[in-house]
Amino acid sequence: MRVRLEHKSSYIRGDLKISGSKSESNRLLILQALFPKIEIENLSNSDDTKVTKDALNSSDSIINIHHAGTAMRFLTAYLSIQPDREIILTGSKRMQERPIRHLVNALKDLGAEISYDKKDGYPPLRIRGKKISKSKVTLPANISSQYISALMLIATSLEKGLTIDLVGEMTSVPYIIMTKTILDQLGFNTSYKNNQIKIASATCIEPKIWSVESDWSSASYFYSILALCKGGHINLSRFKKESNQGDSALSEIYNSLGVVTSFHNGTIKLSKVEGFNVAKLINLDLRNTPDLAQTIAVSCLGLGIACKLSGLHTLKIKETDRLSALKIEMEKLGAKVDITRNSLKLYPSPQLKNNIAINTYNDHRMAMAFAPLALKVPIIINDSQVVSKSYPTFWNDLKSIDFIKEII
Repeated sequence: MRVRLEHKSSYIRGDLKISGSKSESNRLLILQALFPKIEIENLSNSDDTKVTKDALNSSDSIINIHHAGTAMRFLTAYLSIQPDREIILTGSKRMQERPIRHLVNALKDLGAEISYDKKDGYPPLRIRGKKISKSKVTLPANISSQYISALMLIATSLEKGLTIDLVGEMTSVPYIIMTKTILDQLGFNTSYKNNQIKIASATCIEPKIWSVESDWSSASYFYSILALCKGGHINLSRFKKESNQGDSALSEIYNSLGVVTSFHNGTIKLSKVEGFNVAKLINLDLRNTPDLAQTIAVSCLGLGIACKLSGLHTLKIKETDRLSALKIEMEKLGAKVDITRNSLKLYPSPQLKNNIAINTYNDHRMAMAFAPLALKVPIIINDSQVVSKSYPTFWNDLKSIDFIKEII
């Protein structure tokens, strides 16, 4: 489905409720499967979370997680410790191009039985679940944090717990801290010091109810909207000032783009500073928040300013090669963009071209990151349904703040 978007006034008012964090929800589902006394409220309504939940409840011998990268990593670890089950874990064509060797090697070092059903180092995986008795593993620190979190989530159910030694400079630290914080708050015994993570074994925990905070990554698109509008505000519910989510860094990042965040009893109010003089160049290291790169780059494009974003080496193995996709689509709008293996540089852009069709590459964040540009020029989003991966109600929420959506 293709949609054409525009916004007539460039002034924004709205009150929205975003569903629970996908990152928190998927971690909690794995822990709930291991420790059923955990009760979850405000679970994410994203496709990724639904796929994870369905897979955990499935007794099939083949499980297809489609585009859900988090599900692939977390389920690989979870299924490897389920004795007497043999499962083929597979996904979409793109998922079968996304590497998983580091996680598989770590699990095999611990004693898991996993083999590749097609291409070495990539899904589909043939997993023969078994009891794991080893308790120490070493991994590169600069790999996807989801590999490390996957091991942390199963560590509590291993008979000797788990020590994870990380070698080198860390990447996406907030997501590792999120996993540790969830474990701590549920009552598990963990430590993280000097690139070493230790998690003790646990046979049971006290019953817990966990209310999932709303998703900061989804909130990023409204920060972009406020940055690009002339004035206004949006209220977003169920957010915490002291958040587990690394993407809560949005509140600081978008200060430099004229968006102020205020917290009131679990609601955040995003307000545009009218007449704000934005800097001509935004320079950010996003190694801890790489999922914000698309949103920030497009915000800068819409504002006509330059940006230099670094720490983006994980973007090449996401739903698409996000660096290449950003370059292609922004240049269609009239931008000049340079990319390297881990960085993007956007030059100050001339007036944006009208009615450009943005390809989304089966990537939910491409669709949502470019949508706010409708405040500047009419824009077309191809394959708009991809937003369901993380934010199924996105287009309806845009409509509620007076974006005009036409299906074409």
